[in-house]
Amino acid sequence: MRSAFLDRIEMHPIIAAVKDDEGLSHAIETECEIIFILYGDVCRIPAIVDKVKSSGKLAMVHIDLITGLNTSKDIAVDFIKENTRADGIITTKGNLIGRARELGLYTVLRYFVIDSMALKNIAKQDMRGMLRPDVIEILPGIVLPKVIKKIREVSRVPVLAGGLISDREDVMNALNNGILAISTTNEDVWKL
Repeated sequence: MRSAFLDRIEMHPIIAAVKDDEGLSHAIETECEIIFILYGDVCRIPAIVDKVKSSGKLAMVHIDLITGLNTSKDIAVDFIKENTRADGIITTKGNLIGRARELGLYTVLRYFVIDSMALKNIAKQDMRGMLRPDVIEILPGIVLPKVIKKIREVSRVPVLAGGLISDREDVMNALNNGILAISTTNEDVWKL
């Protein structure tokens, strides 16, 4: 099951990330097969996910950004599993990864790579033997090849890049340097 998720990402390396209903409507019309949902609240998220699923796309909910679910408690993951048809979650909270995996959800653990401490945290996640996410996502996505190389050296988990990716050059730089796929809210990039 996990390899099917990675295969789908690899086959469709541009992931549409949406932050409002207008973006969602546009993303559904693209060839992007995976949609990262970066908005909503506990009342609306089931309907938002249903729109994605009805279009035949994979729906990943950034649980930290959903009003009413932005907690470090497992119950937020349970809510997503029991009340939506989401395929998985995105989070910056490593403790939610294990629960999501127990429930059969795909997992994306997001890191903000702003300094050497962030690199150490990525390495710790891999060394702790904790339930690893299916993929990690690094932000900003326009990181230097040298940083990507360091991340790939300290983590065996496939890497996505997101944030500030604005054109074909940014996408190709990421993919040519070992990034599995990119996520972006930039609608022009969705069409590449």
